[in-house]
Amino acid sequence: METKISTPTTHKSVLVQEVIQYLNPQPGKVYVDATFGGGGHSRAILDHEPQCSVIGIDWDEDSIIRHAPALEEEYGDRLKILWGNFANLHRLLKKEKIDRVDGILADFGTSQYQIFEKEGFSFRVDSPLDMRMSAAHQRLTAADVVNHFNEQALSKILWELGEERGSRKIAHAIIEARKINLFKTSGQLAQLIEKVIPFHGPRAIHPATKTFQALRIFVNKELENIKLFLPTAVGCLNAGGPLVCISFHSLEDRLVKTFFREKNHQLTTLTPKPVQASEEEIKQNPSSRSAKLRAATKI
Repeated sequence: METKISTPTTHKSVLVQEVIQYLNPQPGKVYVDATFGGGGHSRAILDHEPQCSVIGIDWDEDSIIRHAPALEEEYGDRLKILWGNFANLHRLLKKEKIDRVDGILADFGTSQYQIFEKEGFSFRVDSPLDMRMSAAHQRLTAADVVNHFNEQALSKILWELGEERGSRKIAHAIIEARKINLFKTSGQLAQLIEKVIPFHGPRAIHPATKTFQALRIFVNKELENIKLFLPTAVGCLNAGGPLVCISFHSLEDRLVKTFFREKNHQLTTLTPKPVQASEEEIKQNPSSRSAKLRAATKI
């Protein structure tokens, strides 16, 4: 597969108005944007309430380098950026001598910048099969997984994390292919999957979509990090503080939904059903179609 020119990587934050509605920024209060990314949600919070401040956190150092300086210059000491994994929220805040905050937002989605610019994330851009959000925090790459995990383990990852119906076929094909050549690039893997799981209809999603999702989730321990983050976030909130979470697939949303339900002695759920993007937002930003927002306040 030839290397393709990547698509524009301007990332539009999703459900911005809904985030503001449920986070409800107040003067003099401190809010955490636990997934700073391109800074869209942080900017919206700071613009909505000119007397509040935001602590932005991201473990993708490239995102911070790319997006933080302009916002730090614009908002001054109202915005502080921390490099780290949101699963370690308490530790990150403690280093800054912050015990509690007044609201926390986490958008679990992968940005367009990460998909098209970071190595191995996209099956549309041929690049080294890496998929690590933060190489400084992780050793295992997607190439390590597909080149060294056994067939049963691969199939399990694709089925459980990607909900890929063809998980066994794909895992078997990977095992056979790597006997000849190890996988080095995203293009190699995408081409193999295209042969195993062909397209069905002009509007069908790419057959590699679920496999790439599963590998990304596994490599970055995304679900484990969310499981660690949720109770930590509650512990870092002041009473009455909102916790707002945006998920992009059922595995993430299920974790949030279950956590809110199980912690009903600590949290009051504000969203009996997940809040989704309006038709107008979906037209302007198609990636918002799968976003689901859930919110709760600390009792």
